[in-house]
Amino acid sequence: MAGISSLGIGSGVLTSDLVDQLVAAERRPTEVRLDQKTERTEALISAYGMLRSAVTELRLPMRQLGSAEAMKSFSATSSTGNVDVSIDASKASKGSYSVEVVGLAESQALASTETFADRDATSVGTGTITLQVGDKTTEITIDSSNDTLQGLANAINESGAGVSAGVIDTGDGYRLTLSAEETGTANAVKISATEDAGAEGLARFAFDPADPAGNPSMEQTIAAADAVMKINGVEVTRSTNTIENVVDGLTFNLTETGKSTVKVEQDTAAVAERVQAFVDKFNELQKTIADLSSYDSETGQGSILTGDSTVRNIQSQLRQVLTDVIPGLENANVRSLTDVGLGTDWRTGELQFDSQKFQQQLRENPDDVTALFAEQGRTSDSQVEFVRSGSATEPGDYSLNITQMATRGSLNYAAADTSTVNVMAGNMFTFEVDGETQVSVFLENGPDGTPLSGAGDDFTGEEFAAAMQQALNSSTELKAAGRSVQVAWDATNGLTFTSGNYGSNSNVRLTSALNAPGLNSKDGTAGLDVAGTINGVRAEGDGQVLFLPNSVNSDAAGLQVRITGGDVGNRGSVSFIEGVSERAVDTITRILGAEGSLSSRTDSLNRDLERIQEDRIKLEQRIQSYQERLVSQFSAADSLISQLNSTRDYVSQQLAALAPRSGNE
Repeated sequence: MAGISSLGIGSGVLTSDLVDQLVAAERRPTEVRLDQKTERTEALISAYGMLRSAVTELRLPMRQLGSAEAMKSFSATSSTGNVDVSIDASKASKGSYSVEVVGLAESQALASTETFADRDATSVGTGTITLQVGDKTTEITIDSSNDTLQGLANAINESGAGVSAGVIDTGDGYRLTLSAEETGTANAVKISATEDAGAEGLARFAFDPADPAGNPSMEQTIAAADAVMKINGVEVTRSTNTIENVVDGLTFNLTETGKSTVKVEQDTAAVAERVQAFVDKFNELQKTIADLSSYDSETGQGSILTGDSTVRNIQSQLRQVLTDVIPGLENANVRSLTDVGLGTDWRTGELQFDSQKFQQQLRENPDDVTALFAEQGRTSDSQVEFVRSGSATEPGDYSLNITQMATRGSLNYAAADTSTVNVMAGNMFTFEVDGETQVSVFLENGPDGTPLSGAGDDFTGEEFAAAMQQALNSSTELKAAGRSVQVAWDATNGLTFTSGNYGSNSNVRLTSALNAPGLNSKDGTAGLDVAGTINGVRAEGDGQVLFLPNSVNSDAAGLQVRITGGDVGNRGSVSFIEGVSERAVDTITRILGAEGSLSSRTDSLNRDLERIQEDRIKLEQRIQSYQERLVSQFSAADSLISQLNSTRDYVSQQLAALAPRSGNE
């Protein structure tokens, strides 16, 4: 107000303080209205944020119930401590197994029988040490830089050969010790040596597990051993004490020999806890809604969202999902959440959960309870498996017609060419499997079990197929890639290598055969993808999986099924059931989405805040104009009053001058 500090000089009344008071009085009604509107809008945004958070919290437990595995929970117990059992609930099934641990897997251990006077000074000889562990061969050079017992041990440890070495002080001298890093007979260590002339000595560390007594300078202190166990009387052998892929979903960890009984039982209580987690989150949402939209009839006061249509809409959508009968389960023993102990308290809207009723239904009707929560496909053909649905798949029944069965890629050699296969020492067979995985294998022994000779040994077709199958089964490359190859020979078809996978990417190719003169490099024949229609629409094939892309204009878009066997032609139908979980997740996603009611309402409120801010700017502009107008008017009035005051003073002076003086009378 520095520009109007001179106001009031003329009048003494029309001051700058009066302007400030008049401006404040003009501003206040509009400013109060805008402040109140801002406060309410921000409170509404905050309330919708709380509601959004509560709805979001509901999505995770609902999604966790949306897989078939969520309804499958099993626990495994062992009657004794000689075997521990871990379980994959998605693959396990109820059962009881008699388990006998016959023997534990052991790592081979070796020690030099000769003692050395010094670990860091005494020469051990120079040349090359070759370590063979399983299908891995490692050569280690011993020269002047490591020509000691400790140097040899360090070189072995640094080589990555799969063998650990150490030097122990016996009190009478030093000895070299070796131990395989992996258990099992397949990981037994074979040691050979090539000595430098004039610096001999490395040969004393050679060892052949096939002839443990062949080199008295090395002794086997612990023999390599495989784990051996019997499951229901069936003997199983593995190279480690962790045994998998014997019983679906179970992993046995062997700790000592002995007998035990392993029981796998359905853990319905664990599944009920998952459902309870969803119920808890849903009830938290209901409490949030109640806090935000309650009404006190005594005071006549409501909460911030009392009577709000967005809240009612959200409640209506969720209530419909949770109370409707699931399409496809109309005639099932379990049709809705009510049938498994989930009901609604009409006073609060919260869910009530009868865990015992749920567990009973899960035990008696596992498929229906699974379909109630998770998506499920039910096929009329036992050789057709439901794989999954897509985001566009609608619940319903869809017909299947197969025009081409899937096949596996294979490589074949005629019977006449492979009735006898000659294989020599130093052989190596290299395959390309499924166009991606390179695999190299070799055969060590001939048909009689003795090492292959340089001239070669003759295998019959059956013997060669069996030996090659064993070599491929042990391939770490195939295991790492999750692939397999089956080898067979018969007098009609000859020698055949068949990929374990189906489809156009499936194939076997022999890229080289070293020291096997009767077997030449050759390309295989790729497999075929399954072909057919789903609900009359031409589908695509990927191996044994027949599917419709999500982009296809069909209610079955995104549906995938696996054809595991059978013939071409009509293969019945697949019934797709979308459970409560998926429907609820979809509903929640729509509510929270950019086009959902919460986003629309929040966006509208944010636009209201922007308009309020615009109104504040307009108010400032109007007040500034009003203030300037007052200053102008007050300045003019003050000037006029000042002039009038001057005139008054002049007239008063003139009148005083004309008045008779008392001394002249």
